[in-house]
Amino acid sequence: MAIISKKYWTKAVNLKNKIFMAAASIFILFMPLSAKESTQKPTVAASTFSLYDISKRIAGESAEVFMILPFGVDAHSYELTPKEMIKINKSALVLYNGAGLEPWIKGFSFKNRAVDMSKHVELRELESDHEHNHKNAHNSHHNIDPHYWQDPLNMIKAAEHIAKELSELFPQNRDLYTKNRDSYIDMLKKLDSDYKKSLSSCKLDTIIVNHDAFSYLAHRYGFHVEALSGLSPEAEPSAKNMMKIIEHVKEHKVGTLFFESFASDRAIKSIAKEAKVKVDMLQPLGNITADEAKANLSYEDIMRKNLQKISQALECK
Repeated sequence: MAIISKKYWTKAVNLKNKIFMAAASIFILFMPLSAKESTQKPTVAASTFSLYDISKRIAGESAEVFMILPFGVDAHSYELTPKEMIKINKSALVLYNGAGLEPWIKGFSFKNRAVDMSKHVELRELESDHEHNHKNAHNSHHNIDPHYWQDPLNMIKAAEHIAKELSELFPQNRDLYTKNRDSYIDMLKKLDSDYKKSLSSCKLDTIIVNHDAFSYLAHRYGFHVEALSGLSPEAEPSAKNMMKIIEHVKEHKVGTLFFESFASDRAIKSIAKEAKVKVDMLQPLGNITADEAKANLSYEDIMRKNLQKISQALECK
């Protein structure tokens, strides 16, 4: 029987140990990646804050919901970065506003499921002067007001459809989506009821804003909107329109003019100074500011803040 020397035995054991350690290192190195891949949540992309709010509340912890727009950026003029394009194309579901709101949609090729939410709500046509401003601002031929989320009934329709989309993609979570959808819709119905009640009896019937993102809201609750720049927040108001607004403010003794966080307030403040009235901010909810996001404000939170300000401006009982 051959006798293996101690020297060669030691070398064999050391080699075996090295092979084992190398194999163990490779296993440890790739194990976290495999675990991460198996537990990673699917992503859902939403182009505007209202769609983001619905999706986040309905999906809960079952998916990572992100908003395509960075907080604090105007939805009307935003263009995608290459990094955002990659993230969108990796998403299982993309929900975009449609109705001409997002300039980046034109020519964009979606890799997975993408839904134009404007096809699942009730849309309103623009008035003639607003239509002209909107065409110039976006180089498009849409004659539709894209701010449909301002009507809670449209938000209900959107919530129903988003829950349907999520349930079809991830049927194992259907019960969760149904429960969260119903809870979200209950909130919207209460919000709608409170708007009706608060704005049912008011001394004035018109709010003055710099950018008309509130026609759906006004139509739903029976008041009017006078806007300096129509649908486009970037458009400069004409001197004629500014004089018209000043005359209206003085004639009807309007006490408050409204501006937005994503549009210049220079013109509206100039009118307020001339008419000797105060200014305040209304949030159109196409997007929210970084501070509002940090405060974790929801669609409901901001809509209720808007209600309080509109009710005061219209001198409602």
